[in-house]
Amino acid sequence: MQELIDLSRRALQRANPLPFSVYASIKEQHIFNVPVINPTLICILEGCKKLGRDSKLSCPAGSFLFLSNNPKVEMRNIPDDIAYFALIVEFEFTDFDIFTSKKTAAKTFFTGDMDAVLRKTLQQLVEWSGFAPPELWAIRRREILQLLYHSGYTQLGAVVKSPSLSQQLYTIIAADISANLGADALSSRLAMSESTLRRKLHGEGTSLQVIKDRARLGHGLHLLQSTLEPVGIIAERCGYLSQSRFTDKFKQLFGLTPTELRRTRMPD
Repeated sequence: MQELIDLSRRALQRANPLPFSVYASIKEQHIFNVPVINPTLICILEGCKKLGRDSKLSCPAGSFLFLSNNPKVEMRNIPDDIAYFALIVEFEFTDFDIFTSKKTAAKTFFTGDMDAVLRKTLQQLVEWSGFAPPELWAIRRREILQLLYHSGYTQLGAVVKSPSLSQQLYTIIAADISANLGADALSSRLAMSESTLRRKLHGEGTSLQVIKDRARLGHGLHLLQSTLEPVGIIAERCGYLSQSRFTDKFKQLFGLTPTELRRTRMPD
């Protein structure tokens, strides 16, 4: 396990994009409404992750959690004596085309133990990320899915839910936060009129502005977890001209301020 942690830390020092993320903390993190827009594999290498309002699901070090796309999840990341450390692989919906049989999702997640084969596969992903172009990332993602499937996790194809309109919009907006796409551009991307777009969003109990806010703040959450950029810079990258406005919105959604979250990653 330590070898995978060390490899991941070294990979983070490279300037090139990576086909995975690493979240680490030295203090407990309790975050509400975490957006899981794409199916996601979370491998806990140190500490423990707990899920749900009552923290009923507990994933200790050496285990993995596979989450279906879900607009909001409550999470606790709990360090052990050293830290909390997780390696995260986010999948595209097209990655699941390899499964010929898909059913309506009966569950939104499943868990398992990281055996030696999965750990080795993840090590290869981290090492390979140093030279492989992003155009080839799908190959490794699908390799991981195949490995899990043939290791007995045959529910993979059933866990993934077709993305709602809200999730499709979130994905488009999150792909380029700085673009600040309007309703006309977004409705055009989805081949529907603005009125139809707004009506369908109303039917899903949301609005375009709510989705934009969640996409911006979700991007901010990722940057706070995966970089050490100043909060003010992150606020700007998320489209907020005021750091205080970003802070207020962030706390309303996630239950803590950006500075409070950042402190969980830094020693006193």
